[in-house]
Amino acid sequence: MKKRYILLLCLSTLFIWRQAKGNEPYKTDANIFGHVLDKNTKEHLPYVTVQLKGTTLGTTTDATGHYFLKNLPTGNFTLEVKMIGYKTITKEVKIIANTTQEIDFEMEEESIPLNAVVVSANRNETNRMLAPSLVSVVDIKMLEATNSKSLAQALNFQPGLRVEDNCQNCGFSQVRINGLEGAYSQILIDSRPIYGALTGVYGLEQIPSNMIDRIEVIRGGGSALFGSSAIGGVINVITKEPSRNSGDIVHMFSSINGKAAENNTMFNASILTENRKAGIMLYGQNRDRQGYDHDGDSFTEMPMLKNRSFGFRSFLKTGLYSKLSIEYHNMHEFRRGGDSLKLQPFQSKITEQLEHYINGGGINYVQNSADMKNKFNLYASAQHTLRKSYYGGGDPVEVIPGSNQNQEVIDNLNNRLGSFGRSTELIHHLGGQYTRSMDHLLFMPAELTAGAEYLNNTLTDVSGYRTHDVDQK
Repeated sequence: MKKRYILLLCLSTLFIWRQAKGNEPYKTDANIFGHVLDKNTKEHLPYVTVQLKGTTLGTTTDATGHYFLKNLPTGNFTLEVKMIGYKTITKEVKIIANTTQEIDFEMEEESIPLNAVVVSANRNETNRMLAPSLVSVVDIKMLEATNSKSLAQALNFQPGLRVEDNCQNCGFSQVRINGLEGAYSQILIDSRPIYGALTGVYGLEQIPSNMIDRIEVIRGGGSALFGSSAIGGVINVITKEPSRNSGDIVHMFSSINGKAAENNTMFNASILTENRKAGIMLYGQNRDRQGYDHDGDSFTEMPMLKNRSFGFRSFLKTGLYSKLSIEYHNMHEFRRGGDSLKLQPFQSKITEQLEHYINGGGINYVQNSADMKNKFNLYASAQHTLRKSYYGGGDPVEVIPGSNQNQEVIDNLNNRLGSFGRSTELIHHLGGQYTRSMDHLLFMPAELTAGAEYLNNTLTDVSGYRTHDVDQK
């Protein structure tokens, strides 16, 4: 089943690139070019997003702060420029065939990004300042400033949230929203609830920071739009989407109190077709952390951690108002805490050892109407998780030749060797959504959202120290 999903995602990605190269751009010879400046310093701003609002057409400024849009559709449109840390600017423009226009912008910095676009407030792209629910945002700048390596580290800098480490052996962590335990919070990947009960136990440290474009957090019952698991709140991880051709590799080394070393290597690569109709963002991370013993009692306070992740997000602009997106991620993590980390787990006094294999992804199709008042959305996602575990150990038993202690030795060995476990979780999620924007409903603007979803979660758990297995659906 897992291989089928991976094969389907790979074939879909190849189809996207084939379609993008086969589709010809609009032949109107209507072009727009210009530059984007900082209003105060008058310096050119690189990598600013410039797009025709309500359509799939757009670009980014180059390293010199200039942009060029070619072969645009004719008519009246709104040209929008936006960048993290700056106020969004819009200008009305009339695009005429066989005409090239120059439109320049000056952007003003903002300390609090109230004009940022969020999707967690009402399941639609909404200006943060106009959202019906309060949405806190952790953007790329915050991730870089705090040197966050995973989702768990990034959430430490949000009001109303507290990330707790609840086990010094296995490193189990949970995030409390408004004081409620982690079980009352819902983790989403691109607004999809594919992080279930099994993955959510250690999932905060398994999501690498370099796959994240932003993190949207809603605290309180206003997040119930995403299901019954979102009583305390919602943590919505929005993955990166390609915007320009780029690539980078980062390596970080850190030491915990001079005793335990940690190496973290990350890479990102973004590739777009020449007509910008298709693109793909690749990311990967390799993290290696030694177990840390703070007080010298031979038992770890922080577990040994080996984490590897790889994934991509791609898109195809199937039309002026439609877009197809595909996301895939693969994660492997090994962690072990306790004592005698160099020995087999059953040879230690206590060991908590987990090994996760995670494969997940999704596909999303969006169709907007030309007047930007109607929006159709179809989506499907799935994630498979395999966890191999060991929770056990025991005091060593000295074998005395000729003594009558065979039963004690056998019981001890059974306890040690019977502590292995194996758990699997498979989540399917699919649905559709329709949104209608109304300028006037009685005495104010309104938005109608309607849709249907199907969610299936299958969990099995087998453990040597438990008489009956767990089979939950």
